[in-house]
Amino acid sequence: MSKHIIPHDYQVSKNDRLDSNNHNSFLLWFTGLSGSGKSTIANVVEQKLFSKGIKTYTLDGDNIRKGINNDLTFSPEDRTENIRRIAEISNLMVDAGLVVLGAFVSPYKKDRENIKSIVKDVNFVEIFINTSVEECERRDVKGLYKKARAGEIKNMTGISAPYEAPESPDIEIKTENESVESAAQRIVDFIIPKLSR
Repeated sequence: MSKHIIPHDYQVSKNDRLDSNNHNSFLLWFTGLSGSGKSTIANVVEQKLFSKGIKTYTLDGDNIRKGINNDLTFSPEDRTENIRRIAEISNLMVDAGLVVLGAFVSPYKKDRENIKSIVKDVNFVEIFINTSVEECERRDVKGLYKKARAGEIKNMTGISAPYEAPESPDIEIKTENESVESAAQRIVDFIIPKLSR
């Protein structure tokens, strides 16, 4: 079947869109345990970028699983497929000229490497929201850790499923020692040079 698929060439290119936006596009990938602060920090980063006129869009784990990935479970195989689909969506959005912010637990190193291969290294910024499982469990903003401890949730990352921490992320945020505002500003400062056309 794939041999019969022939991509169509369109006249408006990625470079045209980047020129129109007056900034480069890429993917900011926030990884960390549930409750680590990924979405909270991504939200503040997006606000800061948007206020500078940067075209952005945030993809978030719960939001994606309510829509395009609502057919997937939290098994290791489905987690991999979840991240693969998100990477493909992100790649389209980067091609559209957007700075994409992805906030996903994404516990497996091989899946995060696959994201890089889909969107290309140059378009990928890995941000490790490094918060201990003890702190995430103390916060338990969604009540997931309590349910996992009670056996109501299977394959809970950090409790009954592994989290493979990034070995050399582009940015590491330790939320137990750094405020959301400071972390967000540090991320924005890091990517400002990447935005320049």
